[in-house]
Amino acid sequence: MMVTAVLATAVLAGCAAAPQQAETSGAQPAPDPSAAGPTPDVSAQDAPAQDAVVGTVVRFASDSASVDVTIDQDTPAVRDFLALLPLELEFEDLGGREKIAYLPRALDIGSSAGSDPEDGDLIYYTPWGNLGFYYDASGIRYSEATVHIGTYEATADELALLEEGRVTIEIVR
Repeated sequence: MMVTAVLATAVLAGCAAAPQQAETSGAQPAPDPSAAGPTPDVSAQDAPAQDAVVGTVVRFASDSASVDVTIDQDTPAVRDFLALLPLELEFEDLGGREKIAYLPRALDIGSSAGSDPEDGDLIYYTPWGNLGFYYDASGIRYSEATVHIGTYEATADELALLEEGRVTIEIVR
């Protein structure tokens, strides 16, 4: 009983002195998280910058236009795409349906599902390794080779302006 009381006193005294000891010695145990106060908030602020994917906005900007894409899924392909940024690409029209650009390397799609693209979708086409802004997806059906990256709001005329030179692609938020 006496040993338990002495041990409890030593533990409580150690907890109260831990912040002072931590300043003088680097070999102290980590402080009790319940006594840490705002520390969880700080790490929570850092987490979105590193881990949040859904809601990320990626800007595609040329000298004459910019198109913002909102990431709306967290998949291995999306994460690998984001890891490539910033990046510069050249876009071209493909068949009056989409504006495409070839990535410098294939994306790791992992378990990313295929998709049934719609107008306003940014996709990654696995056989060719290209990104595509669909603006006329009529008649296009589900394909395992078409991986959804995000969505955008721009007209075909606005997308055509991306064909006028190099396009810088970067995360803006």
